[in-house]
Amino acid sequence: MPINLEAKINNLKNIKDNKNPIFFIMGPCCIESEEHALKMAEFLKKISEKLKFNLIFKSSFDKANRISISGKRGVGFEQGLKIFEKIRKNFELPIVTDVHETWQVESIAQVADVLQIPAFLCRQTDLLIAAGKTGKIIHVKKGQFLAPENMKSAIEKIESTRNQNIWLCERGYTFGYNNLVVDYRNFPIMENFGYPIVFDATHSVQRPGGQGCSTGGDRKFVPNLAAAAIVQGIAGLFLEVHDNPEQAFSDGPNSIRLCQLEILLKYLIELDSWIKNRIMPEMT
Repeated sequence: MPINLEAKINNLKNIKDNKNPIFFIMGPCCIESEEHALKMAEFLKKISEKLKFNLIFKSSFDKANRISISGKRGVGFEQGLKIFEKIRKNFELPIVTDVHETWQVESIAQVADVLQIPAFLCRQTDLLIAAGKTGKIIHVKKGQFLAPENMKSAIEKIESTRNQNIWLCERGYTFGYNNLVVDYRNFPIMENFGYPIVFDATHSVQRPGGQGCSTGGDRKFVPNLAAAAIVQGIAGLFLEVHDNPEQAFSDGPNSIRLCQLEILLKYLIELDSWIKNRIMPEMT
């Protein structure tokens, strides 16, 4: 029997640790058009029903941190919110999207079930507090410049609003120029804060500024990094996906092709089920 949207949102809010079956945050990097966003949402809903996993649809109405002034940013604030509203209504999918400025928070909270704090903004006090006051789930991406221990400060800012619906997201460190690396010690460190952990497997294979005026990446490493994260015992996995990555407005080089998505998800779901039926030994 299909689960309605309200039940899906309640299920997400009831995720308090990393022990439940893995959920997936998926969608194109940014909204390219209403037609494309609806097409992607329909495809992802069907695959989530086939493989029986919790799905949150992700996209950005505005990629505000583009490298180049000429980079495509998406459809914009007003049109983006209308598209998210249509996706929620037509497909009964929870929505997650970025908030960049405090004035956006109240309006976005009307159409999004999870508010995402971009990695570059994870220390922005006013933004974290404004997001926390909505009572929504707040998905905080760890900055590429930040030690995992420092995420405790982001948590405390959100907790100051009496909101404890917090997810922490690992997405790699800046490692020299135009490169990121994932430190897998970050997972148990952040897990000790008592909140669910999400791994952003596609942004972690980015090469920031690697194409001069745009970001490069290499999607062939996504399965390896995602599998290694799942072995840590995580709550959720973030994947940017696209039907034609070569034509994507942004993050095409690291986006997973829709035609290759099902086989990857099957593998990761099976691995997650296997690992969560085992106890990792502790060393002292």
